[in-house]
Amino acid sequence: MGIFGFFNKNKKETLDKGLEKTKTSVFDKLARAIAGKSKVDDDVLDNLEEVLITSDVGVDTTLKIIKRIEERVARDKYVNTQELNRILREEIAALLTENNTMDSEEFTVPEGKKPYVIMVVGVNGVGKTTTIGKLAYQFKKKGLKVYLGAADTFRAAAVEQLDIWGERVGVPVIKQKMGADPASVAFDTLSSAVANNADVVIIDTAGRLHNKIGLMNELTKIKNVMQKVVADAPHEVLLVLDGSTGQNAFEQAKQFTKATEVTAMAITKLDGTAKGGVVIGISDQFKIPVKYIGLGEGIDHLQVFRRKEFVDSLSGETDK
Repeated sequence: MGIFGFFNKNKKETLDKGLEKTKTSVFDKLARAIAGKSKVDDDVLDNLEEVLITSDVGVDTTLKIIKRIEERVARDKYVNTQELNRILREEIAALLTENNTMDSEEFTVPEGKKPYVIMVVGVNGVGKTTTIGKLAYQFKKKGLKVYLGAADTFRAAAVEQLDIWGERVGVPVIKQKMGADPASVAFDTLSSAVANNADVVIIDTAGRLHNKIGLMNELTKIKNVMQKVVADAPHEVLLVLDGSTGQNAFEQAKQFTKATEVTAMAITKLDGTAKGGVVIGISDQFKIPVKYIGLGEGIDHLQVFRRKEFVDSLSGETDK
């Protein structure tokens, strides 16, 4: 089943195309590494380990995957190399499940939270504002009333970019002048959203990492001020990471998870990179679900992350 129902053919094609380079990096390399071998032995597993590490899955996660495959090989006594692809897919999917990554049905927000408040964090240049614009587009398409808050007041470009997305999607953007207090912008945005009966509020925040204490204080202040308007805001803290930076994305995830409580991740720019393995590693290391993946420039190229489809596209499998 898999690609039917909610996951249509166009989305499957976008996913396949977006993960093409990573697929070449992981599964095609693996095919070459095991060519001519009939059973999975230590040599094959060493090759697999190297393939996963060079595809930015990360050392710890790679060792975890190898250990699980070793256990299966020991249990099943004889595993041929043909089966290795399937086993690898199953183990990666299982790993993603353990990291609280549950497949959600499209772009939805929980009932009973109105407005549903998403605070978006991440360094500059990872595609944060673009992700916010694309999210707004998807929510609006679902008939939800969306408000955007330009609380990255340190870069004029960030406010302008959000403004452009607001116009493009047709949703209001609440902003103040350059250098204004980000918490004040968040307060205005939520007040306006509540007054106008909005369903979703997405707050953009400054992406500065050079001062962890400053970042922590700023994000805490934004949260506290938002709670004066909506008691349990933010309902989601979404960390945006650039998948094409590979190990760098790990480092950013480490910094942001120390600075604030991140509840979900969006991993962007997967279409131009062979480092898509980073999705598996980051999700495993931080135990934070990957909620969205960015697969291209198009407004429709942000997808809800779905484990099975992701792993199938990665390995070149299609549902029969």
